[in-house]
Amino acid sequence: MANQKLDRLDKQILKLIADDARVPFLEVARICNVSGAAIHQRIQKLTNLGILMGSQFIIDPEKIGYETCAFIGINLKNPESFDDVVDKLRQMPEVVECHYTTGNYDLFIKIYAVNNHHLLNFIHDKLQPLGLARSESIISFHAAIDRQLPINSLNPAELEER
Repeated sequence: MANQKLDRLDKQILKLIADDARVPFLEVARICNVSGAAIHQRIQKLTNLGILMGSQFIIDPEKIGYETCAFIGINLKNPESFDDVVDKLRQMPEVVECHYTTGNYDLFIKIYAVNNHHLLNFIHDKLQPLGLARSESIISFHAAIDRQLPINSLNPAELEER
């Protein structure tokens, strides 16, 4: 989808709700100095444009027993099987992200495992049968930065002009 033009109010709303998705719309309206109805309309517009894609609570995987976060680069024996492999990965609850990539891998996934033994079993029992030529695993000790894309006053087109 093409870059959408966002005005000052849209950006202010996005910043407020990105900082705290549970902030009441009436509080957003008060901060933005507009009516609650205006905020509801803007939120609906941003949702319809696909800029806002829902809201969710974020669960800390470690607090519910998933101690190992790993990134796995995957090379497929048969790259034409992308769609089938992605469909199978989608059914594996450990897989939280899957990216088509350039570079050394056909796919790059992020998974959570209970521990390193679970990670080993996941790779052996679930990934290998998908038709991997090879894979490379990287275990993350801790995410030093984990955030939403910040809402800036400049849009990407303006950044490219600089």
